[in-house]
Amino acid sequence: MRDDPDRLRIDKWLWAARFFKTRAAAAQACEAGKVKADGERVKPAKTVQVGRTLSIRIGPYEYGVVVRALSDVRGPAAQAARLYEETEASRQAREALALQLKADRASAGTAKGRPTKKARRQIIRFIGA
Repeated sequence: MRDDPDRLRIDKWLWAARFFKTRAAAAQACEAGKVKADGERVKPAKTVQVGRTLSIRIGPYEYGVVVRALSDVRGPAAQAARLYEETEASRQAREALALQLKADRASAGTAKGRPTKKARRQIIRFIGA
């Protein structure tokens, strides 16, 4: 398995903790600067240790987590959730952003393309042209 039980590649840990579906996606996120350890950008080969603080950006969401355990195998979601602890500030910020995005989608309305002939006549009547 691993040489050193106290250290593990960050891309492998992100994959095992189920933040990304593949190790390649985790490595790509590290290269793109979407993963930070203690506030600094990391490369995929950077080692992660227990107690280290990670910032992980996935889409519009940013997770702030503290590494609690190391694993180089991808297990069930319940087991993966034991590998880290999300900070309370991170959880609140994510929930607030989710509510905001949901409200934005609800207020945006739906555009269904060109108006029908009937709808176009109603628009012309409404405008008064």
